[in-house]
Amino acid sequence: MNAGLGWIARARADICAGAMGILCLLPCGVLVAAAGPGPVAISNEVLTVQWDPTAGCIMLARQPEGGEFLRVRPGGPAVVGVERREVQDADLGRGQALELRQAGGGRFRLELYPGHAFVFGRVTYPSSMFEDGWLRRWELWEGTVSVATDPGAWRVLGTGGLASPDRSAGSYVWLAVARPQSRSGLVLGWITQDRGSGVWFPSQTTSGIEVRARLDYGRVQLDPGVEVRSETWAAGWFEDARLGLEQWADLVALRYRIRLPSQPSGYCTWYSRPHGGASDEVHLKQLAELAARELAPFGFQVVQIDDRWQAGFSTNGPRRNFTTHDPRGPYPSGMKAAADHLRSLGLVPGLWFMPFAGTWYDPWFAPHQDWFVRREDGSPYETVWGGTCLDLTHPGARDHVEAVTRRIVHEWGFRYLKLDGLWTGSATRQQYINSGYKEDFMGDARFHDPRRSNLEVLRDGLKLVRAAAGPDVFLLGCNAAQNMRAYAAAIGCVDAMRVGPDNGPEWDRLIRGPLFSSRQYFLNGRVWYNDPDPVYVRSAVPLEQARLICSWVNLSGNLWMNSDWLPDLPPERLDILKRTLPPHGHLARPVDLFEREPARIWVVRENSAGTGRVVVGLFNWDAEPWKADVPLAGLGLDPTRPWETYEFWEDRPGGRVQTRLQWEVPARACRVLMFRPAADHPQVLSTSRHVTQGLVDVQGETWEQSSRSLSGRSAIVRGDPYELRIVLPETTSFTDLPRVEIVLVTASGETFPVTPEPVRREGRLLRVRWRPDQGGTVRWRVQWP
Repeated sequence: MNAGLGWIARARADICAGAMGILCLLPCGVLVAAAGPGPVAISNEVLTVQWDPTAGCIMLARQPEGGEFLRVRPGGPAVVGVERREVQDADLGRGQALELRQAGGGRFRLELYPGHAFVFGRVTYPSSMFEDGWLRRWELWEGTVSVATDPGAWRVLGTGGLASPDRSAGSYVWLAVARPQSRSGLVLGWITQDRGSGVWFPSQTTSGIEVRARLDYGRVQLDPGVEVRSETWAAGWFEDARLGLEQWADLVALRYRIRLPSQPSGYCTWYSRPHGGASDEVHLKQLAELAARELAPFGFQVVQIDDRWQAGFSTNGPRRNFTTHDPRGPYPSGMKAAADHLRSLGLVPGLWFMPFAGTWYDPWFAPHQDWFVRREDGSPYETVWGGTCLDLTHPGARDHVEAVTRRIVHEWGFRYLKLDGLWTGSATRQQYINSGYKEDFMGDARFHDPRRSNLEVLRDGLKLVRAAAGPDVFLLGCNAAQNMRAYAAAIGCVDAMRVGPDNGPEWDRLIRGPLFSSRQYFLNGRVWYNDPDPVYVRSAVPLEQARLICSWVNLSGNLWMNSDWLPDLPPERLDILKRTLPPHGHLARPVDLFEREPARIWVVRENSAGTGRVVVGLFNWDAEPWKADVPLAGLGLDPTRPWETYEFWEDRPGGRVQTRLQWEVPARACRVLMFRPAADHPQVLSTSRHVTQGLVDVQGETWEQSSRSLSGRSAIVRGDPYELRIVLPETTSFTDLPRVEIVLVTASGETFPVTPEPVRREGRLLRVRWRPDQGGTVRWRVQWP
């Protein structure tokens, strides 16, 4: 799955209708024009890029006559010439390039492609331009955000969070500089992250908001006479910078050929109380049997065993002999037996391990000291909690990683892997918790092959794990916050990524998931699935908070995992898990991304036109009640028409809404509302099955005026009472109660009539309810006299 790539085709159709017939494209690489004494420019239907020799900078402006938004000053030697060329890109097609030639042989190139709202840049230097033949850090350019004449009216959003321009900590991989209310702004992002770690440094100066682009490599030995090509970056101006971030993520997914698998949901043993850590074979069976019986019918799939199953010896963090289990530990029968039992229940077995870490003083590793990365003094590269970094440029270490992965997957049978301590694969320092830029002295490691960068080594290691595991095994990276270099290196290599630190059921830890994941929502479902760490519904968590975290994870589309001791959960707590399973499969968007974090207003649409079901989640992260007051236009809803509403957790209609949404939300609580355009006939407004109120269960709905009947199909779960909540028009002739017909269609194709409960009427709302004896799909028909 790779949701969201359709914007490329739409952009070409909407922005550049007829443009392909206007542009005169020459064969790839042909010189179109050389620089004269004046400015040289290229343009498409969205942007103009112009070199101004007098100012010594490149000006980026919006078309047509949208105004300049960024001035870029190339780093390195002086510009000695400018050329305009035609170029060809495998993904973007034929385009134009403006190439600056620099003294010493450097080339600074900017490219535009028809219909694309980004300018793409890259720099090429001969190895002779790098000091003493080593590639360490590369300052590519610095620029001024031309429109930000009043820095106080702007906010900077990056991996380090939302901040004013003078307080930003720097950002890895991507950056947005935007006006909070209008959401208009500059979006910057690295399209590739193969060898260099891209970082953005915004700052506030007397001239406004400045941005600096840098690539970090560590310490890479260059061969004489070779050319070094930078990673590709993109810059664009968007009237809604959220859309720019989403389009950047789509481009990254396109470049790395990312096709995400279906999104799993399940259980992690680590935080359970009791029986946490790795759990044990007795209690894991007890938990898994309950999960298979109670939760699997609702979409639960995975049971993942965490740390403490493995053998080895360590005085610094976990034991790291992942070749076998600890015979005196929680799984004396072995890991294959544990996986076999989970599979026998119809569940997916998952396992935690640290693929790129070892322990140099563990007796098991004694004969393999050459497998480890070294420091300059020759000592093993030891990191806090992560242990000793395996040297993934060494054949022996690579063979070890491959053998461990193959054993876990192909001998033991685990199909979901949680890969922890990823920074050990890049041989960088652990910096937990890290999100904004933090100096990690990358380059203090000595690899077996000095020609490989830290990022490149980690990417190769992740590719090795993927090849050994196979394409159908789900890989969860854990975690970016330990050292953000892993964030870039994992793109295109993992299916999901822990984008923040460990959480917990206590409020100050529970909120970490929304805090870190909201700011990078646009990666979710496009580049990978964001993992905010588990949800919790145990009795120690207040009821409203349990609903809050489960609803937010589901609506935002994040990876859903639980870590409660399920056998102890009261039925009403277990029910919260059922109502937030499975993932709804749509892309969610926060409304107030640039105003506060975590964002507290989220929208999920059934279709891009906004004419079907629209779910709006109101999430109050504060310790005081909140009265939401939001213009419908800000939610992407047409304010000129009335909308019917229904709130899920309070189980009540909200009446017709027009122009603005106003709703009271208690402290540390949520309210989840369904919006449907008001109609002149009955329609399903909500259902009881799922917090999205129809998105995952209603498979079709039709109103037939001639027969005065509403019919459709719903996916239902055996034994789970199901309710259709049907709203009637305000001016209605539907005064009589309807007749209801329901037919169950099983997976085998058999059909059975279902007897519903008597229809209940509450004002303009009808409740049609029944309790299914079997799961499957039902065809229902509600007919009025």
